[in-house]
Amino acid sequence: MRIKDNLERIRAKLPSNVKLIAVSKTKPAEMLLEAYEAGQRLFGENYVQDLMSKQPDLPSDMIFHFIGHLQTNKVKYIAPFISCIQSVDSPKILKEINKQAAKNDRVIDCLLEFSIAENDSKFGFNLDEVQELLNSESYQSMQNIRICGVMGMGSFSDDTDRSRREYKKLKSIFDQLKKEYFASDASFKEISMGMSADYLIAIEEGSTMVRVGTDIFGDRNYKE
Repeated sequence: MRIKDNLERIRAKLPSNVKLIAVSKTKPAEMLLEAYEAGQRLFGENYVQDLMSKQPDLPSDMIFHFIGHLQTNKVKYIAPFISCIQSVDSPKILKEINKQAAKNDRVIDCLLEFSIAENDSKFGFNLDEVQELLNSESYQSMQNIRICGVMGMGSFSDDTDRSRREYKKLKSIFDQLKKEYFASDASFKEISMGMSADYLIAIEEGSTMVRVGTDIFGDRNYKE
């Protein structure tokens, strides 16, 4: 089935308030262009080197979200153009994003990544760590980042009950942060959760962004 057909099939299932992030990691630029020609504008990438090799030759109105674990020494490469970094999982990386955004005279949207998988093998904050961060003087001084919501990766499992529990947890965290820190901030509105296998469950539990790769582009071709 063609990428265009895959996108149309998925879009037909999405509520109007849910954004589709086409996860294009390890995929060649030609496949991204096929999705672009089918109307897709939001793309998610996991690897800085992979993104940097493709981005210069792609249309300027493609919007890229970085969704993989990000090392501080690589932020500078994507800071000039990245629309959103979804995988902010430490105060250190947030500080570096703010620094590099300032150098590029930009404000970069960020999502706080939480560890919600019950097997506890994923990157991410816990709630106490984020509350400490948001209360810190360091965070209060950051002028070149904008926290727009939360992100979480569920367990890689066929257990739909587990997925639902994990996504309920992230929605609860979002609600608490919204109430305590972002009640008057309209930009704090995103909950990024759900992938090819479980995005419909994630939407039922409050997701506003789903990260779908395999169902659009086919199986991944890992380089690393």
